[in-house]
Amino acid sequence: DNINAMIDNLRATTERNQQQDWLKTNLARFTRMLQGQRDLVTVAEMLLSELAPLVYAQQGTVYQVQRPAAGATVRPAWLQLLAGYAPHGKQPSRIELGEGLVGQCALEKQRILLTSVPEHYTRVHSSLGAARPANIVVLPVLFEGDTKAVIELASLKPFTATHLAFLEQLTQSIGVVLNTIEATMRTENLLQKSQQLTLELQTRQTELQHTNEELASKARQLAEQNVEVERKKKEVEQARGALEEKAAELALTSKYKSEFLANMSHELRTPLNSILILGQQLSENGPGNLTPKQVEFARTIHSSGTDLLTLINDILDLSKIESGTVTVEVEEITFASIQDGVVRTFRHVAEAKKLAFHIDIDPSLPRSLSSDPKRLQQILKNLLSNAFKFTAQGTVSMTVRAAAGGWSPDHPVLRTTPTAIAFEIADTGIGIAGEKQRLIFEAFQQADAGTSRNYGGTGLGLAISRELAMLLGGEIRLTSTPGQGSTFTLYLPLAYVGPTYAMTAPVTSARGSGGALSVVIGASPVLAGAKAEEIVADDRGEIVDGDTVLLIADDDPHYARVLLALARDKGFKGIVTNRGRTALALAREYRVAAIILDVFLPDMLGWTVLNSLKLDPDTRHIPVQMLSVDGERQHGLSHGAFSYLMKPATTEDLEEAFDRLKSYVTPHTKRLMIVVDNDRERDGLAELLAHDDISIAAAATGSEALRALSSQPFDCCVVDLRLPDMTGFELIEHMQADPSLRNLPVVVLTRQELTGEEEARLKAAARSVVLKDVQSPERLFDETALFLHRVVADLPEPKRKLLERLYGSNDVLRERKVLVVDDDARNIFALTTALENQEMEVLSATNGRQAIELIKQTPDLGLVLIDIMMPEMDGYETIREIRRHATFRRLPILALTAKAMKGDREKCLQAGASDYIAKPVNTDELLSLLRVWLYR
Repeated sequence: DNINAMIDNLRATTERNQQQDWLKTNLARFTRMLQGQRDLVTVAEMLLSELAPLVYAQQGTVYQVQRPAAGATVRPAWLQLLAGYAPHGKQPSRIELGEGLVGQCALEKQRILLTSVPEHYTRVHSSLGAARPANIVVLPVLFEGDTKAVIELASLKPFTATHLAFLEQLTQSIGVVLNTIEATMRTENLLQKSQQLTLELQTRQTELQHTNEELASKARQLAEQNVEVERKKKEVEQARGALEEKAAELALTSKYKSEFLANMSHELRTPLNSILILGQQLSENGPGNLTPKQVEFARTIHSSGTDLLTLINDILDLSKIESGTVTVEVEEITFASIQDGVVRTFRHVAEAKKLAFHIDIDPSLPRSLSSDPKRLQQILKNLLSNAFKFTAQGTVSMTVRAAAGGWSPDHPVLRTTPTAIAFEIADTGIGIAGEKQRLIFEAFQQADAGTSRNYGGTGLGLAISRELAMLLGGEIRLTSTPGQGSTFTLYLPLAYVGPTYAMTAPVTSARGSGGALSVVIGASPVLAGAKAEEIVADDRGEIVDGDTVLLIADDDPHYARVLLALARDKGFKGIVTNRGRTALALAREYRVAAIILDVFLPDMLGWTVLNSLKLDPDTRHIPVQMLSVDGERQHGLSHGAFSYLMKPATTEDLEEAFDRLKSYVTPHTKRLMIVVDNDRERDGLAELLAHDDISIAAAATGSEALRALSSQPFDCCVVDLRLPDMTGFELIEHMQADPSLRNLPVVVLTRQELTGEEEARLKAAARSVVLKDVQSPERLFDETALFLHRVVADLPEPKRKLLERLYGSNDVLRERKVLVVDDDARNIFALTTALENQEMEVLSATNGRQAIELIKQTPDLGLVLIDIMMPEMDGYETIREIRRHATFRRLPILALTAKAMKGDREKCLQAGASDYIAKPVNTDELLSLLRVWLYR
């Protein structure tokens, strides 16, 4: 037994020695084989080709750990396939750390041995067949604790302990080899980069030497140039000094010119004001004590004064254009309104001269264009006036069409505009000779001296038209044949984008067919640009019959867009404008259902717009929602406003206001309450006011009225101050205390003279006070119709005539007190004469301080007419001083000025004036303005 045991021990020792010899021999062989290798792929391929047969493996792969370069975006390392031994077709080239056994082995740095490989895990293939491996081993290749690579081997029979021990020891040697190769490769790479940088450095040194030589050369040149620059700099400084002196002189000259024009305008217009007013009064021959010849003399005086005014206006226009102080106020202008304006102005001229007058507007044109209506009308008026003036027989025509060309090819605006409009003014008049066509567009020039003698005129109209056309971004072309007629064509962009700044040539000409000469009028370099008003895109192009249209008049485009969006949400179609005059025109054109009106508009106060709407039978029924930062609610309601909203309003306030408007404009029968104790009088009032558009309820006592008013909604209430159970004052106070009745319009009837205290008490609560006098039926009907927003056109003829009698007369002016403030006695006399002819009571003052004292002493003063240019205390300061007193905040003040320069109107409104009228005063315009402001 001992011998057997010794034999077994010897055999085991021999086997262990053989295994150790095998291990050492093969480790040494692999170490020698891998020494000196520099390519990782070669090493991996060589390793697998030798290792696989040695350990009886039939498949194998080597994956190297790849790490991001220094400075690269931070991301984890991964494993990249280096080589394979009999790999299968789907062998992955990249494996993330922790992915699969290979990734896990790299992460944990531990050997993984699979001894029971599943059936379908992988197959070892040959040309004869395929078999499942018995063992799979995954080994990490480490160097100083870092994983450098992972080796995976698969064998058809289990790996022996010797093979596994060999693989463990071999991976340590391979780690050293791989690290050495990586270090060598990094060193070689760095060496290569170093050599490359050395070459680049040598190249750049060569370039730098050349550059240094060039810099040295340029430095010498620069030194020479510096000397020259210093010399020129001194010359420039001297020239700049001279230019600054000239600029200062020019600025001073421009200031003196503006002041001279303003003062000249005032000095000319002030006496002209008296001439025109008194001339018109004489020509009307109110007392009937003038002979026909004397009336004709007066008409001649008035006509000559009007001609002189036109000349003054032309000179001022030309001066303002040349100084670049004219601005453009852009609005939507309908072609229909252009046609109406031209027909209204020139129809009688054509009839008087027995000329055919044709207007042809292309029906395919859009509904409107965007430009300045005042300037466009001025150009067309000038061109048509000339056409009629120089045509003795034949035809004058105006054609409006879209144009694709015809203007100067290099025109800076028209050549880029998507759509251009051509206004052709053609006549069969005397025509213009070719050599004269350039002259007629210069100021004070006509075709010849005989033209001036035969036809009159100053020659300013075409010069102004040329400049205005450029201001609107357009151009005027002229084609004319002597003895046959002329055609002036105004080209404008459909949408204003800015003025014409520069053209290549001021005036050019070309011979056309038939010997006609065509002249183009170019741009002037002195013209200043003007900023267009911001236009809010609204619904006016989408309105059809049956739509409920809301007009928004607000000077803030951002707030207007908010209101427009709310209006659309409530089912309205919205139209937006920021001008009072445009609002009045749009209200008539679109027959709007309701209006939201801001008090402060650029061209007139919202109160003026409200009064004008309520004076017009076609628009007085429209409910107007007033908007303002100013707390004048009672003033607005008493003048016929539907409601009053303070800015800034909350969204809830606006929603409520729109809901009220929407509810009110929905067709329904308006309800009127009459509170009168006398049965006969109550029935008479009901008969006076009744029609099928309103429903009337009556009450004989205050208690009965309060019960009826609380049980159902009413739109207006007529109250007699004398009631059996309570006074009218008490009834109104009860209504004011009830939130549901607080906004109900109240028209008060009284049989007695009111004391000052009673009148103040009533005005604080009631919207209007109607005294029982001769005009009571008309005034009562008018007041209730206003607050019920009754459509005048739908009333029966007798009731319409009743209103026409009220507004067709000057009764609104009769016995009203007006204060005229002017330092010129001639103007006071002229204005007093015109106003006293309307049975008005006129007070006068020659300076601001005297005017303020008179206003304080005259509590029943209706209106103030005040001149702006006065010594000591001018009109602006006087108006501001008047407005400082709370009592006079709503006193109508009309500013009179003869300066007529840029910004006058805005300065008047900013000072606190209610409105503005320029001298010389047109009597009809003045009386119309007085009716607006003294109405109600």
